[in-house]
Amino acid sequence: MDYFYGPGRNHLFVPGPVNIPESVLRAMNRNNEDYRSPAVPAMTKTLLEDVKKIFKTTSGTPFIIPTTGTGAWESALTNTLSPGDRTVSFLIGQFSLLWIDQQKRLGFNVDVVESDWGQGANLDILASKLAEDTAHTIKAVCIVHNETATGVTNNLAKVRKILDDYRHPALLLVDGVSSICALDFRMDEWGVDVALTGSQKALSLPTGMGIVCASPKALEASKTAKSFRVFFDWKDYLKFYKLGTFWPYTPSIQLLYGLREALDLLFLEGLDNVIARHARLGKATRLAVEAWGLKNCTQKEEWFSDTVTAVLVPPYIDSAEIVRRGWKRYNLSLGLGLNKVAGKVFRIGHLGNLNELQLLGCLAGVEMILKDVGYPVKLGSGVAAACAYLQNNTPLIASRI
Repeated sequence: MDYFYGPGRNHLFVPGPVNIPESVLRAMNRNNEDYRSPAVPAMTKTLLEDVKKIFKTTSGTPFIIPTTGTGAWESALTNTLSPGDRTVSFLIGQFSLLWIDQQKRLGFNVDVVESDWGQGANLDILASKLAEDTAHTIKAVCIVHNETATGVTNNLAKVRKILDDYRHPALLLVDGVSSICALDFRMDEWGVDVALTGSQKALSLPTGMGIVCASPKALEASKTAKSFRVFFDWKDYLKFYKLGTFWPYTPSIQLLYGLREALDLLFLEGLDNVIARHARLGKATRLAVEAWGLKNCTQKEEWFSDTVTAVLVPPYIDSAEIVRRGWKRYNLSLGLGLNKVAGKVFRIGHLGNLNELQLLGCLAGVEMILKDVGYPVKLGSGVAAACAYLQNNTPLIASRI
């Protein structure tokens, strides 16, 4: 039983962890197995091959690590860099801030490029820093693809172009925790050297699996990187890859079976269709926000996220009360505003295994909450705007045509 029981289903619309499909829950409902038996390595081999598809890479080497996104960050950094190495990292929200903090605590020389929360990475400053760095002291550019705290998506293709324009050899390390499997992500085409994601986001699994993918250039860098690492050392994984057993320590058997089913669902829908679905849900949410007379925290359309929308509230309303009221009265879970935007925004997550009618239920709930806290919303306004858009843009379900 739930710790705090509420009738019906909890409407989970935080930007991760997200709803888990019933078939994934069933796939994970199994006993432990001997991970040294022939079955688990055979499954792991296919998982590693298929995981490359969600990164859109043929040359990358994936690592499935029993950890969170934070551990995946550390894996990316410590396997490719040495203490004292200079990195350029963009501070645009809470999660980019936390990654910068991790870089500093690991002993790297972090060159922070800060923007207002609600803006994307300042790529003009990146260009000037690369132009000045003729000695190539910058060893890595670290960027969060989709900043979950503010609903900002960065343009990775532009980052790669700037690096190429200046012929700069710095590694490109990308946090794709809330983007991969939901937003367009092209590891090979964009020259990403290390990309990472977490199982609890668009993969629609429980928390506990960090997936990292390294380019050949990143693997080469790992041979000379002097950062201290044990649990996250790629070398240990590569050793067991060659042996054909794949695991340097005990994996979560249940999560592996869940990942198998989650990937099968993504491939059944088609990755391009998954990305298009997220684009529809993101657009519908933004139209609802506009109909409510509220503003998006994201300051320019080019940065709008299709996995999370951060909604600014009037100064007389505490956005935390919106989140509290949703959970207490309507069994609706929304995302809190974090750090600099605490009390100023609430977040609607629209990622993972989610459809149009589920989103409309969330938007209806938000309208009632806004009315509860004293905001003069016209009930049905946002739902109507979202409905009009979705009714005209939602295709037939591919498997049912």
